[in-house]
Amino acid sequence: MAGNSPAAAAGIRSGDHLLTFNNEAVPRTDTAGWIGDFVRNNGERPIEILVRRNGLDEMHTLTPVMACSIPIRLVTDSTLNAFTTGSEIVIHSSLLRIARSNAQLAMIVGHELAHANLGHLDKQRASQALGWTSGAVIDIGILLGTRISTGLTFAREFARAGQRAYSVAFEREADYVGAYYAARAGYDLAGAEEFWRSYSLESPDSIRLATTHPVTPVRFVQIQKVVAEIADKQRRNEPLIPELRVTAVETDPTAQPETVR
Repeated sequence: MAGNSPAAAAGIRSGDHLLTFNNEAVPRTDTAGWIGDFVRNNGERPIEILVRRNGLDEMHTLTPVMACSIPIRLVTDSTLNAFTTGSEIVIHSSLLRIARSNAQLAMIVGHELAHANLGHLDKQRASQALGWTSGAVIDIGILLGTRISTGLTFAREFARAGQRAYSVAFEREADYVGAYYAARAGYDLAGAEEFWRSYSLESPDSIRLATTHPVTPVRFVQIQKVVAEIADKQRRNEPLIPELRVTAVETDPTAQPETVR
């Protein structure tokens, strides 16, 4: 639980047993879903939460804070992956095995949120569409000139190239901004870069092979630098605003197959 989260501010701690929300009993099944629905329907109005701690019941008043409206869905899957569709963030359960702290997991969620907020999906689709159109012009030209059908080979290949055109830059930008999101949510990111060391142990090929994502050593070093940058701003009491120019121009010629996106 983040140190400055609404729950922490209300005095609720990890391990507390939540009994009621505004006198409504918290169900024992689908508890997380029920709480999410309750908070969304409640809006920003205070919630009286009955908590059992060490055998004693006590009431806490939680004041919700409106934040990201993109839901986060956890799915059971052995593939090391997370992604966003723009309308939701999906986390594969396998990532929970290598995320050593809530801060590391928050960094991954922040990464996907950055993709959505920075419009990466729309930009990638536009690049893919442009590639398809350009390739199709060549396919049509060959057909008209030689009467030989290419089967839209150029359109498909150009579309694939368009989809990958900015992948590495987008991934590095999302890593950068996502770390800021996690820090602004109150998570201590000291050592968060270790996530990529754990990832490389699970997927050794990610150390040297890549197509659309930076290799894990690149991501490790970048997060290490971003964490230091954030810590420096915190010491100076400066606002935690990402400097996008830092990563927008720094791309790597290698990238990683479809994994953590």
